[in-house]
Amino acid sequence: MSFQIAKEYLKHYGLEENIMEFPVSSATVEEAAKAIHCQKEEIVKTLAFLVDNTPILIATAGDMKIDNQKYRAKFHTKAKMIPLDHVEEYIGHAVGGVCPFGVKENVEIYLDNSLKRFQCIYPAAGSSNSAVKLTLEELEKASRYKEWVDVCKCME
Repeated sequence: MSFQIAKEYLKHYGLEENIMEFPVSSATVEEAAKAIHCQKEEIVKTLAFLVDNTPILIATAGDMKIDNQKYRAKFHTKAKMIPLDHVEEYIGHAVGGVCPFGVKENVEIYLDNSLKRFQCIYPAAGSSNSAVKLTLEELEKASRYKEWVDVCKCME
């Protein structure tokens, strides 16, 4: 159902032709990169947090992780991920398919600067075996993001 919601949402932006479904899992960065045949850093990880009881999503490059100091400076609170078993309830998509498309109304979406390195990126499309190929401009338009942020660092 979540895949259909994301698909219908992306259709409003003329991006339904960019959606890919796979016979294998694309739930992790590694699995998605293998399914798509791209570099891990080109995969968009969409991480779910709570800030003052408001759910937020941060879309970041696959080779990045949250930098707690930068996160605290931006959001004035400690990074607190939504527990895995509550992500779908807060966001509208289950873990493995979380994306910034077709989410619940109260979810705020942020794009991390780490994505600006790429011409083309691959976020999930609502399920653990899907992705959508987008340019940065298409991601900006379709995600209805609040702002670009700098809250990540390279994974070691």
